[in-house]
Amino acid sequence: MKRKLLLTAACMLLLTGCGQDPIEAKFNSEISDFCESVSDLGQKIDAINIEAEEQSIRYATSDLLTYLDELEVEFMKFSNIDFPEEFDYLEDMADEAGSYMTEAVASYHKAYEDAYNQSMEEYARENYSRACKRMQVILSLLRGEDIQDTDLTIQ
Repeated sequence: MKRKLLLTAACMLLLTGCGQDPIEAKFNSEISDFCESVSDLGQKIDAINIEAEEQSIRYATSDLLTYLDELEVEFMKFSNIDFPEEFDYLEDMADEAGSYMTEAVASYHKAYEDAYNQSMEEYARENYSRACKRMQVILSLLRGEDIQDTDLTIQ
């Protein structure tokens, strides 16, 4: 979840320009809102305290799934942002990130709601990682950074 804090910091760097046109300002505002929401949710998830008592674990699991549901909503909002023309090529990656997060959240629910399912949790974690990776790449490209990750292809 510490990645979420990095996402927020990265988003703040995008907003340093002044005298922007309205479309760019709206885009930057939407990116900033996304990063702030994701950071807040990351902090809430990090703050979940899992204790040995079964009752506490049930509450912690419920809180986690609620925060993940909220995270999915934020990723779906992000995937619907209209990118400025110069960044249109990133829209498909944003859609992928939203889809991966939707799959991750659904899988986390399946992994935790009934009997614990470790393989479903691992599947959820992989989709979650894919969603976060795409967000990191998008934010890096928006900042004008080169991407050195050989696991992703940018077209």
